Amino acid sequence: MEKNAKFRVESDLLGELQVPAEAYYGVQTQRAINNYKISNSKMCDYPEFVISIAYVKKAAAAANAELGALDKNIAEGICKAADEVIGGKLWENFPVDMMQGGAGTSVNMNANEVIANRALELMGYEKGDYPHCYPNDHVNCGQSTNDAYPTALRYAVYRMNKDLLKSLKQLADAFRAKGEEFKEDVKMGRTQLQDAVPMTSGQEFTAFANTLQDEIAHIEYNAKLLLTINMGATAIGTGLNAVPGYADLVTKLLCQYTGDEFKKADDMIAATPDTSDYVGYSGALKRLAAKLSKICNDLRLMASGPRCGLNEINLPPMAPGSSIMPGKVNPVIPEVTNQVCFKVIGNDTTVTLAAEAGQLQLNVMEPVIVECLFESVSWLTNAMNTLREKCVQGITVNAKHNMDTVKHSIGIVTALNPYIGYKNSTKVAKEALETGKSLHEIVLEKKLLTEEQVDEILDPKAMLTAHNKI
Repeated sequence: MEKNAKFRVESDLLGELQVPAEAYYGVQTQRAINNYKISNSKMCDYPEFVISIAYVKKAAAAANAELGALDKNIAEGICKAADEVIGGKLWENFPVDMMQGGAGTSVNMNANEVIANRALELMGYEKGDYPHCYPNDHVNCGQSTNDAYPTALRYAVYRMNKDLLKSLKQLADAFRAKGEEFKEDVKMGRTQLQDAVPMTSGQEFTAFANTLQDEIAHIEYNAKLLLTINMGATAIGTGLNAVPGYADLVTKLLCQYTGDEFKKADDMIAATPDTSDYVGYSGALKRLAAKLSKICNDLRLMASGPRCGLNEINLPPMAPGSSIMPGKVNPVIPEVTNQVCFKVIGNDTTVTLAAEAGQLQLNVMEPVIVECLFESVSWLTNAMNTLREKCVQGITVNAKHNMDTVKHSIGIVTALNPYIGYKNSTKVAKEALETGKSLHEIVLEKKLLTEEQVDEILDPKAMLTAHNKI
């Protein structure tokens, strides 16, 4: 290649193609750049994916060298290049669109080419001098896209999941802190948007914390399944072109290099087209999204007003709410979280359809599964951080207003049931609604209880837990 040249020429099955001279990727990556202008979401937008596939290439090279299937000097160059990628270098050389055909071949070849060309430099050669380190014969030795790509995908999701769980735990903790802060605030509980019985805001926010906390173990369980991999399966699970012992050794080395507990699939032919673990993990994200969206619905309802709604809590004001209505402030943070949850639920449907669409010994729809999972994990993580920082931590309650609504509610008539019976309680409630009189007043007029009894029974704080009959 001439000095100062802008391009170098590389060739593949389809012929020659110009590649930018300074690029570490090669001809097959360039074809993918030319072919797939779909999502505007690139491999380099997800660093954990780039890191994960570099770990796969490093472990494969080391295993092949140890087993005599790859020259040790070439393997050393590949491992050093992979380590640089793992350390954060060369990421801009992974520009392939996340949406692509070919079951991930473009992603696998992108990694093969970048690592090959960097290895060549480390070995004292120029980019593209492939006889000394070839993307297919050397970096891809003993592999197929059909085992390297899903292994990298699984590990990338597993790594991203760690940040998601951290954000989820922090959000649950933030709700729990509010539960403690609001433990004395009595309010009206509601079912079917109608007054029910009293509770505290503390109980409500603690319940939010606990329902989110429950999802941690569920997500962890499904994420752990992603560490069962099919490295060594090669094309369809038979292990063609991989040497004996490679599958076990490459799995062991992945454990050693990453510190995580990979497990070789029991049946490689079954594992290669099987995308059910993605379905399970995506379903766990959907379950979290459904809960999170419900909580945001509740926050928006409780903050409705400020004068003509429930007005039970105040959300931190984050932006003017209207271009025409002065003074209006909207619950924008719960709203955006709701929308993220809708996207995650929709992505789960896509993952399910893509998993079903596989045929025979391979599922070629994995790229859309990748894109959906990465998007769901990253969006949920960001949304939970935003909800915690810009909403939950700044919530306050309107304690006096909440107690006034309890005292004026017909719902507390439920506490009278054990003392005057359901039928009498119904009559008292009906009369209170029709006349505007208080429950206390009507019970005394009908001489159903003494004033001392009514005061004790209708004390809102006496309705917050189970207790013996007064």
